Amino acid sequence: MHIMNMGHIMNRGHIINRRNILSRGHAILATVMSKPIDRRKFLKFAGAAGAAAATGGLSQVASALEESLPVEKQSPFSVPKMDTVRVAVIGVGARGSGHVAQLLAIEGVKITAICDNHKPTADATRGTFKRLNVPEPPFYTDGELDYKRMLDRDDIDIVLIATPWEWHTRMAVDAMNRGKHAFIEVPAAVTLEEAWQLVDTAEKTKRHCMMLENVCYGREELMVLNMCRANLFGELLHGEGAYIHDLRSQMHEIAHGTGSWRTYHYTKRNGNIYPTHGLGPICQYMGINRGDRMDYLTSVSSPARARALYAKEHFPEGHERRKLKFTCGDINTTIIKTSLGRTIMIQWDEQLPRPYSRLNLIQGTRGVWGGYPDRIAVEGFTSTEEWAEGPKLNEWYEKYDHPLWKRIGDMAKKAGGHGGMDFVMLWRMIYCLRNGLPLDQDVYDAAAWSCISPLSEWSVAHRSQSIDVPDFTRGKWKVRDPLAVVV
Repeated sequence: MHIMNMGHIMNRGHIINRRNILSRGHAILATVMSKPIDRRKFLKFAGAAGAAAATGGLSQVASALEESLPVEKQSPFSVPKMDTVRVAVIGVGARGSGHVAQLLAIEGVKITAICDNHKPTADATRGTFKRLNVPEPPFYTDGELDYKRMLDRDDIDIVLIATPWEWHTRMAVDAMNRGKHAFIEVPAAVTLEEAWQLVDTAEKTKRHCMMLENVCYGREELMVLNMCRANLFGELLHGEGAYIHDLRSQMHEIAHGTGSWRTYHYTKRNGNIYPTHGLGPICQYMGINRGDRMDYLTSVSSPARARALYAKEHFPEGHERRKLKFTCGDINTTIIKTSLGRTIMIQWDEQLPRPYSRLNLIQGTRGVWGGYPDRIAVEGFTSTEEWAEGPKLNEWYEKYDHPLWKRIGDMAKKAGGHGGMDFVMLWRMIYCLRNGLPLDQDVYDAAAWSCISPLSEWSVAHRSQSIDVPDFTRGKWKVRDPLAVVV
C-alpha cells in the first residue's frame, strides 16, 4: 500500500477475518497451531478438548484451548506486584503538576524524582511537596536531556511523561530501555514510525507502555462501557467520538505553556491531530484490539480560517502570531472501518467558536447512547423515536454506574482533574501495578489510537483516499478478550 514503514503492515491477505471463523475456538486453535507449546500443556489441552467435544460443548473446547496458551497471549506485559510504586515525572507543567498532586494522595505511591527544564515550573512543583508536607524528591532541571540522567536512577519503577508531543515517544523508549514502565500523555506518538517504536520497544523490554487517556475513566464513559458489556444496546455497529474544544486562547502562550509549542502543529499538519479523547472510549466499547481492530480510514478537512482570523483580531501588527500560515483545516472528520465491518466517526476541531463536545455516541441494534447532552434510547425501555434525558437518566445511572466509579467516585470528585477522571485513571493504574494486573490500556492501544493522526494527514493530502491502519498486535487481536468491567 501507499504508506510509510511498509514492512510493519501485515498484508491483508494474511489477516483472518473473524466473520469467516466459525467460532472463537477456531481462532484460538489457529493460534495454538501456529506456536509451539510444551508437551504437558498440549496433553492438558487434548484431554480437556476431547472431553468437551464428546459432549458437544464447542465453548468448552475454546476454553480448554485458551488455558493451554501462554499467559502472554492475553497479558504480554503483566509484571510482579509492587508493594510501593516508585514514580518519576518528566514535565510538571499544566498536566504533570496535576498528576503529581493526585499521585501524592494515592496509597502506595512514592515520587522519587522530578524532571523539568523550565525552572519556574519545577519550583512551583517544589511548592506542592512543601504544602503537603511531603519530602521533596531530587529535581533534574539541567536542560532538555537531563531526563536521561534521571532515568539512570535505580529507585524508579514507572515514568510519567507530560511534555510537548514531539518528546513523548523518545522519552518513553528511553525509559523502557532502562527498565522503567512508561506512561505517556496523549498522544503517545505523532508519526507511524514512532507508534511502531513504542510497540517494538515494549515487546522487547516487556515493560508497560500506557497512554494516559483519561477520558476512558470519566463517569459517563465508564457507565457506557458497563452498558455495552451488559449487551444493553445489542450488537454494536457504529460509534462517534470527537475533540471539539476552542483552544485559540492558547495562542497567547508565547514563551512557555501549551500554546508555545502546540500552535506550530497547526502550521505544519492537516488532519485529525488530536483524536484519542473521543476515540479511546469508543474503542473500548467495541473491543478494538480485543476481538476487532481498526482496518482502514478516510479523512477530510475543511479550510483553515479561524486561527488566522483570531491572530489578526488579537495580536498587534507585525506580531509573530499574525505571520504564521495555518494549514490545518478548522474541522476534520475521519471515518474508520473495522475488521468486523463496524464504523467509527472521529471529529477534531480546536479553533471554531462552538461548545465543547466529545460526542461519545455508541449505536447498537437495540439502542444508542449519545453524549453532549447525555441521552439514551433502548428498545423495550424507552421510545426508540425519542431520547430519555435529564432527570430520566437517574435510573440508568443507578443501575449501570460503573463499579470503579462507585468505589472511588467521591474521592475522585474531591481530588478534581476533569471532573475526577484524572484521579480515577491514576488510582486504577496504581491499583493494577500493586496487584500485578494487566493495565486497561496497553501499548497496542497507545499506538493504534495515536496513529489515526498521521494516517488522517496522509488521507487528507491524497484526496481522502482510504489508507490501512496497521495491526500493531500482529494478529493477537483475534484471541484477546475485550476489556472487562473492572472493579
